[in-house]
Amino acid sequence: MADESFFDIASKMDMQELNNAINQAEKEIMTRFDFKNSKSSIAVEKDELVIVSDDEFKLQNVIDILHSKMAKRGISLKNLEYDKIQPASSQTVRQKVKLKSGIDQDNAKKINIMIRDSKLKVKSQIQGDQIRVSGKSKDDLQQVIQLLRKADLPLDLQFLNFR
Repeated sequence: MADESFFDIASKMDMQELNNAINQAEKEIMTRFDFKNSKSSIAVEKDELVIVSDDEFKLQNVIDILHSKMAKRGISLKNLEYDKIQPASSQTVRQKVKLKSGIDQDNAKKINIMIRDSKLKVKSQIQGDQIRVSGKSKDDLQQVIQLLRKADLPLDLQFLNFR
């Protein structure tokens, strides 16, 4: 085991960066002319965002502003899952956005199958909401990372603890 290398595959969102992106988006909303006298806001509640605005058009504009701020801060939009737009109090609309964290079982199985099909001499195993990949050659592990970066997966992956 001492001569084996490994790394972990995880899917996490940097909450501090997300909060910074939300603060920047709210500042822009307060200063923009088209949002003057608007009841638009973005709030974080546990593992979801709640976006409120006057109507669906303004709600979509708030989401676009948030997306641009998140992209500038390097936060992947793949970790967002949108619910339906709902009417809220005082003639406003609300949309909840779930923040996905961790690799669910279906995607973990897909990743394991991709690694197995690559014919590289590595082993992968699911450990809760992340995957550990181990092998004797660090080059093989690097190839696994490249393979997963090129794959179009529905979640943002981070590669941690490369040893």
